[in-house]
Amino acid sequence: MKRRWLALAPAALVALPMSAGRAAPSGSGAGVDPVLALADLDRKLANLDSQEKDDKEELAQTADRVAAAQARLIAHGRAFYKLTRAGLLPVGGGFDALVTHAMHVERARRQVVQDIEERRKLHGRAEDLERDLDHLSHDRVTLGSQRRALDASRLAAEDDMRRQAAFDKAFETSTGAGEYVAVYGGAGGLAPEVPAGGFADARGRLIFPVVGRAEARPARRDSAAGPGLEIQAAAGSVVRAVFAGRVAFADHYGPYGRIVILDHGNHYYTVSGNLDEVDVKTGADVAAGDRIGTVGDDGRGSMLYFEVRQGARTLPPGPWLGI
Repeated sequence: MKRRWLALAPAALVALPMSAGRAAPSGSGAGVDPVLALADLDRKLANLDSQEKDDKEELAQTADRVAAAQARLIAHGRAFYKLTRAGLLPVGGGFDALVTHAMHVERARRQVVQDIEERRKLHGRAEDLERDLDHLSHDRVTLGSQRRALDASRLAAEDDMRRQAAFDKAFETSTGAGEYVAVYGGAGGLAPEVPAGGFADARGRLIFPVVGRAEARPARRDSAAGPGLEIQAAAGSVVRAVFAGRVAFADHYGPYGRIVILDHGNHYYTVSGNLDEVDVKTGADVAAGDRIGTVGDDGRGSMLYFEVRQGARTLPPGPWLGI
């Protein structure tokens, strides 16, 4: 049977980037369709299945042929042994009888040699098939790993695109300033009067987002169009809403880590990133001072990353916090 060798070039795993901002980084995995790549791997796996089936069927047939060849060899070997044991007994029948006997012995010898050669070839073929099956098994593991990795990348990309869409959508819609009810009180809160202009009139009087001692410094994330603040505080410190609002986004997002976006009305938003825990869900209403999560540590020290936005535009947050 003619062998079908399967070319196992490494599968093109799609480089599916986590969104680091409003636009995906260029270059990595561009133009590679994960659906087509998965289909190609599935085709290769199907070819492996077909070849493995053929090899197993041929191996079973070869085993039967080896058994038959062995039986013939034994039978022909016995016949050859009997002829050779006869020795010079045919001499009594004359020269013709001796020649005939010698021809029978040679024919029997050749048959035994032929049987031995056939059995050797069959054993060799069986060994080749077993090696093929071992290679196919190894190739199946390799392709299976590639497929799982590609499928995981595809799912991660789909999840990332979902987060990207949700992150973008969070800044696209907003309600009026009177939509939310603010509850004031407690150290560091706003004055009891509700600003007539809502969030815009609270500039310089927002609650500081971290409870306890903290140090703030200007910082910026890759996707932001303007500056934010890195507020260094102990890991696990409570992070609170600086103004009443509604949770527009609460999930993991690229360079922000775990993030909560609050919609404060009239297209004003605050962004709290690098959280260890998120204690609110999308769509929930929160009052000023409500706990929304805790400070996390992404390996660069524990801190809260904080932004103020008007629509998609990032505003310097210091003046809003009165610092």
